Amino acid sequence: MAETEFYATDVRIQRWFRSLTRAGQVIVKDGRLVLLTSYGREIDSAPLSAVTVRKHWFLAADSAVARLNGVRYRLTMGQRSRRPGGAAPVRRFLKALQGGGADTPVPYGHRELRSPTP
Repeated sequence: MAETEFYATDVRIQRWFRSLTRAGQVIVKDGRLVLLTSYGREIDSAPLSAVTVRKHWFLAADSAVARLNGVRYRLTMGQRSRRPGGAAPVRRFLKALQGGGADTPVPYGHRELRSPTP
């Protein structure tokens, strides 16, 4: 059995405006991403090749948006601690998914200057 690449607890999992759990779990193991409730019941899972994860500039530093099986979930990690380094679990999560073959585009900075189109 392979070792877990990423494991986070106390994750708020939302299906956009509907909160599914405030103390959920996110696990990346054996090439799959699994979202669990606080009771350990599976919300959704998908192979990493079918997962898309984005870190939008307008979300909080500790949040990311994942698309599993065509359903978008907002994942907010570190709900209970709320320390200044709250973005660290999200960075580790994105790094684990990039290593596993998930589609994780590199986010551009919100201060990026773009040339005007003619």
